[in-house]
Amino acid sequence: MTAPGGMLEMAMEGMPMPWTIRDAVLMFAMWSIMMVGMMLPSATPMFLLYQQTIRKRLPTDQRNLALLLFCSAYLLVWSGFSLLATLLQWLLDQQALLSMDMRSQSQWLGTAFLLCAGLYQFVPAKRACLRHCQSPLQFLLGYWRPGPSGAWHMGLAHGLYCLGCCWALMGVLFVVGLMNLLWVALIGAYVLLEKYLPVGAWLSRISGLFLVLWGLLVLHSS
Repeated sequence: MTAPGGMLEMAMEGMPMPWTIRDAVLMFAMWSIMMVGMMLPSATPMFLLYQQTIRKRLPTDQRNLALLLFCSAYLLVWSGFSLLATLLQWLLDQQALLSMDMRSQSQWLGTAFLLCAGLYQFVPAKRACLRHCQSPLQFLLGYWRPGPSGAWHMGLAHGLYCLGCCWALMGVLFVVGLMNLLWVALIGAYVLLEKYLPVGAWLSRISGLFLVLWGLLVLHSS
């Protein structure tokens, strides 16, 4: 670490540090844990509703497996996003665009993340995903498939809608710092409020405007 050419010296000089397999695994684990922490509170009502529904619609011997597959599908979706986020982090790190606390060192890059997150709040895809997440019962009525295989497909579908609501917000962590636990908690709380408050659609627009203005402020300060 402290030897000439070591990782500490390279970091202090702003040079990219090569990742080992262990580094990549740890970063993937970090993203996976953050994703579960931010998304699980807002997904829990769907899990509970599905559990209540299968008590009436599935035989006893299929219920536990169906619930396990339904929840596992969400984890697969979140893990897939975590893998992509880890790859993006590695690419940015190799270009020396991230600081030691994993925060963007480029105002242009920070602006891009903020504008992307803000503008996404206004696109039709965001609204469609939010509608499915705000109405778990309507989703189950419209997408119901019987048996464990149906549970897996429904979990994947709603997990993708869940991710579709919030994926762009994760880019804000590259601006404030990936290890900033306060912002991780704030994003998790926002996701929960956006999905389950009656004014969630308006909250989405307000937050989008805030993120766009923040991005323009970062750009203006460059």
